[in-house]
Amino acid sequence: MSLAVVYTRASLGVQAPGVSVEVHISNGLPALTLVGLPETTVKEARDRVRSAIINCGFSFPPKRITVNLAPADLPKEGGRYDLSIALAILVASEQLRGDRLVKYEFLGELGLSGALRSVNGAIPAALEAQKEGRILILPQANQSEMTLLDPGVANIAGHLLQVCAFLQGEDSLPAIEYPPVAPEPACQPDIADIIGQEQSKRALEVAAAGGHNLLLIGPPGTGKTMLASRLPGLLPPLSNEEKLETAAIASLVYNPEDDGEFSRVRPFRAPHHSTSISALVGGGSLPKPGEISLAHNGVLFLDELPEFQRQVLDALRQPMESGEITISRARAKVRYPARAQLIAAMNPSPTGHYQGIHNRTPPQQVLRYLGRLSGPFLDRFDLSIEVPLLPPGILSQQNHTPTARESSAQVRERVLAAREIQLKRAGKINARLNSSEVEIYCVLKKTDAEFLEEVLHKLGLSVRAWHRILKVARTLADLEGKESIERKHISEALSYRTMDRLLLTLHKNLA
Repeated sequence: MSLAVVYTRASLGVQAPGVSVEVHISNGLPALTLVGLPETTVKEARDRVRSAIINCGFSFPPKRITVNLAPADLPKEGGRYDLSIALAILVASEQLRGDRLVKYEFLGELGLSGALRSVNGAIPAALEAQKEGRILILPQANQSEMTLLDPGVANIAGHLLQVCAFLQGEDSLPAIEYPPVAPEPACQPDIADIIGQEQSKRALEVAAAGGHNLLLIGPPGTGKTMLASRLPGLLPPLSNEEKLETAAIASLVYNPEDDGEFSRVRPFRAPHHSTSISALVGGGSLPKPGEISLAHNGVLFLDELPEFQRQVLDALRQPMESGEITISRARAKVRYPARAQLIAAMNPSPTGHYQGIHNRTPPQQVLRYLGRLSGPFLDRFDLSIEVPLLPPGILSQQNHTPTARESSAQVRERVLAAREIQLKRAGKINARLNSSEVEIYCVLKKTDAEFLEEVLHKLGLSVRAWHRILKVARTLADLEGKESIERKHISEALSYRTMDRLLLTLHKNLA
């Protein structure tokens, strides 16, 4: 046999399109030619594959070898095709049986000794192979993420010789070791650790219950970052569908050697304020997921918000609304899910204070500092809350044992109950209601609607703010188990508009 075909998978966003590795061996000067739009890293496979085949005791054919990666118009990168190329060469040179190849797909980078190394995007590849009725064989280093999938979807191997022995029918591949019970979520920071800040804790509970975006504003050292880190502990566990979605994205950047065990909890991403646009929303010649996609089904925390470049933050506006992001490049167009809950923290001025005895910043400078954030971006936050300095005496009077304060587990029970109400009513949490659904599920009495409209007019808020306040009020009613929105819910929702009141006060002071 001088022709062999082996199946594998490319990586294009969260998709894993199929690739056929076709190898033809013919007479001529010894050479190995790769065709089919391969990147430089793919072209380097010729040297890795040659050394691996020789070091495994096989002979590398001293003939003209043509390797075609079909379809030819699909961009291909990385060392993920090494194993497939090596097997196809061995089958085409009649050193290996090829009758079992049609049942399997192969993925893995080869070391010079023939050892298999991990690849990215293993979960999407395994799911797509299952749809085609094939089993994916991949490196043992990818075992941790494979435990998220059903048994029989994939097999693992640690060396090229193991795969060859399996295809020859001489040996079986190691089984994926599934944990006997689902691992417990990693220990989350507890909200009981926070002293005081009762209104901020309440806002955090509301944000968790409805999936609302939250902005924390306050001087340094008031606990903004501590509050943000407690949000994941208030959220419900991932559903099976969410686990696969989240894992498929994480699989694109997962490195077993650096990251250890594959995470099974809601992601919490906290990029530094020097992060670029491509790092935050995704990018590259073959686009990779950014922080907002890696936080899908979890939390994206932006600390020191005004220190981010304005264009970087404005790039988040569209994915925050649609829940997905499309990255277009000359060679590829990729769509990534990006339904992350955004929580941000910021100081109200360059010095950290804008009022009181600590204030050293004139109103003009405060406005200039806040002007780093565009109005349309700030409009994406359902809640903005001030996290003030603790009043004198609270530290000395406070019982410092966390058991004396409400724990995350207690708050989480109310959050789960409220979310269950939302899912039964609309099939989604309140933050994801569209404008027509808001009109159906967030109905107000005429007097309450007139009251809210008057307040919005005074604050100079948009129609988007109207919808967001209604969603928050609906969440507040759900937390109380109320069927309809009452005036007190609207009033509390309006109390979570600190940024709007702050800007209005500063403009009045300058008038």
